[in-house]
Amino acid sequence: MMHDMLSGSTTCPRDYLKSIQAQQIELSTLDMAISGVNIDEIYIYKNSAADPQFMPLHRIASGFCKVVAEHYPILVGRPLVNDEGKGVINVDPTNLCLPDIADINVEHPAEDYMESSSDGKVTFFNLHKFYKHSGVDELPHATYTKDHSAAIVRIIRFRNSDYAALYISFSHMLFDGIGATAFYNNWAECTRNLDNPSYQLQTPPVNGRKVVSDYFASVEPTEPPHIQHLRDQSAVPIMKTPGSIASLLLAAPETPVFKEQHLIHFSKEKFEQIRQDVDPEQTTNLALAALLTKVLLQADIQAFNSMPQWSYVMFPYECRQRTKIPPAYSGNLSFTAIAFMDSQRVLNSSYKEVAQAIKEHCSKVSSEYAKNTIDVIENEIGVLFQAGASLCNSADTSYVGLSNLRYMPLYTIDFGYGGPAILPCSYFLREGMMRIYNNQQDGGIDLFLNLKNDMFKHVQSSKELLKYAQVIF
Repeated sequence: MMHDMLSGSTTCPRDYLKSIQAQQIELSTLDMAISGVNIDEIYIYKNSAADPQFMPLHRIASGFCKVVAEHYPILVGRPLVNDEGKGVINVDPTNLCLPDIADINVEHPAEDYMESSSDGKVTFFNLHKFYKHSGVDELPHATYTKDHSAAIVRIIRFRNSDYAALYISFSHMLFDGIGATAFYNNWAECTRNLDNPSYQLQTPPVNGRKVVSDYFASVEPTEPPHIQHLRDQSAVPIMKTPGSIASLLLAAPETPVFKEQHLIHFSKEKFEQIRQDVDPEQTTNLALAALLTKVLLQADIQAFNSMPQWSYVMFPYECRQRTKIPPAYSGNLSFTAIAFMDSQRVLNSSYKEVAQAIKEHCSKVSSEYAKNTIDVIENEIGVLFQAGASLCNSADTSYVGLSNLRYMPLYTIDFGYGGPAILPCSYFLREGMMRIYNNQQDGGIDLFLNLKNDMFKHVQSSKELLKYAQVIF
């Protein structure tokens, strides 16, 4: 059963939105390049204090609408191409794309959807079980293409349970991972301080995209090696970007999430052991990438009964710490570093050698490479399409796309009732993509993998992987 945020309240959280002024917020090329993709997140909170008013809908909704009105009006605007041919979010106070915020009551305890580690010390939330047995077939996704909301919030309340889940969905065009995490924390901060009308955020966001265009205007592009490699892999001439880049990118269809998701857990000790065994001189993330690259390649060979020609490893990296762009910038500022390696060589190499090869490709990130990425999107869109065709697990290619969220301040998203107790992972984009989260219960990490079930069965039987990891689902 679902209840919206207006039920039973004398004041409406949406009243905060009445202060929003008409404005157009220009989108960057990086924003528009991810049009059609959502950020969907879910966090599990525990009512450890047995608070009868735990995570109340009206207060959570009020905090959301207040922080949007004061700092994030982009969340209630609508994308369009303006008269100058630029992609913008148009915020029209007479036609806001209003948020959809509601409670969902589930007639089962949250524990019905939980998994435990083999020692019983760590608890995980299994989204597959939730969708299969809760009566909630799927949580809604934000959209601009229908008469729905561009920002969706659900508070999921479980029967006879100390847990509640917070789910949110909005367009990835508005934020990258760092910007989104800052938004969640700012929303929580605003909610904690609702009773102080004069309260100001400690670190307000920087929303204007001009800081990015101004910075890159003085940067000379340098092409990273993977760009020419992708051109070479195309069976047809690479498509040039036709006409208006804004019109092309904003017309992208909505991309469905990938639902064959799996979870692997590494204890703190086992995660460090990977580094010691692969190469003590490398980072734990690089050592993990080397392990996964060989494990995925072997799974590819088993699944497709052939040797892929290329093995790819992709790391996102962001430019805030490498540039003068403000750390509080909220828009998309993430680029990709891609290692491409001959699969036969990967198979024959040691883990240490694979780690060194990945580092050679992916450590040389710079503003010059980032500027080239922007130029390629604006002038040679076919390279982007070829990346989508190459970065996958198939008979021809093996792929590890590794997003490291370990340093994101996710456990600090505290609305006044404590931070999240469990970090599940909502379904996200693309086969082959993976996300790493810290697990504060034991100090280890959770690795969420998007892999087809027929291929994952080969991964989960890998003796090399099982030396370090426990497969949860």
